[in-house]
Amino acid sequence: MCLLVETIKIAGNEIYNLEFHNSRFNTSRQKLFKQHNFINLADLIKIPDTTEKGVILKCRVLYDQKIQKIEYLPYERKIINSLKIVEDNTIQYAYKYADRDYIKKLYEERGDCDDILIVKGHFISDTSFCNIVFYDGNKWITPSTPLLKGTKRSMLLKTGKISEDELKLSDINKFRYCSLINAFLDLDEIRIDCYNIF
Repeated sequence: MCLLVETIKIAGNEIYNLEFHNSRFNTSRQKLFKQHNFINLADLIKIPDTTEKGVILKCRVLYDQKIQKIEYLPYERKIINSLKIVEDNTIQYAYKYADRDYIKKLYEERGDCDDILIVKGHFISDTSFCNIVFYDGNKWITPSTPLLKGTKRSMLLKTGKISEDELKLSDINKFRYCSLINAFLDLDEIRIDCYNIF
């Protein structure tokens, strides 16, 4: 079985959203590998000195039954202004696998757009590396059919900043714009007008 990965933001000597990374990490270990002991990632992550210089780091925890590797890489933010709709009814990505070859193949279909918006069975799921949230002028709504339940998505749902609902491709025109969220991107940090979804 392929390795899984947790990708965690480190900045200013702080590990972000660790509660939700711990939850997904330990749930995946339990469901896929029958490992029932709780591991607190805070006990294993060692914050490098470079964070004192204002650098944002991407901590990658690679694991299967046990942790295989922890690495620290500089985070590079992508500029996303447009999304290409890509339909795929067979894709499965309920667990955060390190092997993303299938998603990379879909990403190659983006044409002139910056990223893809994956639609499965007429329902909106995710982009190639983010959950998506739509704004209707009053509230933020994320699809209830994501490929992967991201940690930032889980945190925003728990705190009530967003809600979830079934969103079909035909629902996009009901919204003003959308925002991409992941461990490194906060709500409304990347905003894409819905007319830039093709």
